[in-house]
Amino acid sequence: MNPHFLFNTLNSLYALTLKKSDLAPEIVLKLSEMMRYMLYECNEKEVPLSKEINYMQNYLELEKLRHGNKMLIDLKINGEIEDQKIAPLMLIPFIENSFKHGLSTQVSQGFVNLEMMVQHSDLHMTLENSKAPSMPKINGKRSGGIGLANVKRRMMILYPEKHSLSISESPNTYKIELDLQLTN
Repeated sequence: MNPHFLFNTLNSLYALTLKKSDLAPEIVLKLSEMMRYMLYECNEKEVPLSKEINYMQNYLELEKLRHGNKMLIDLKINGEIEDQKIAPLMLIPFIENSFKHGLSTQVSQGFVNLEMMVQHSDLHMTLENSKAPSMPKINGKRSGGIGLANVKRRMMILYPEKHSLSISESPNTYKIELDLQLTN
């Protein structure tokens, strides 16, 4: 879990507890579930895809609570996710990056669109997010994308010849398309 995400979530939780909001217990529950998954279930070489998706859904829900109407988040998951396995925390760096670059002082209304399709053992994920026109290139050295470099390296090691990653950008968007051959 990115320390900035944890810090920001705890700040949001603190603000909600001061207001005695009914959302505070929901945040505690989702954060607890995410931490439990990371601490106790990610020690295996592979985890059920359904648990990885649940982790991603909790992450997105917390980001929705944190950003409110400033960020439109759309998640679509289709296909055969049961009985599929994936290396733990393989997809979350892409989602973390989408929020890192998806909303800035130059973008008043950001968006993150995540669509995942699993057919047989083939996972196809498309992730597109807003970005400010002045943001650095995601593929370039200027972006400082350590998380992205690490996930690319993990894929080369864990899914050699079993993945395809395409990253593109326009002046206002980043887009990632990932094809990954899972195991079941």
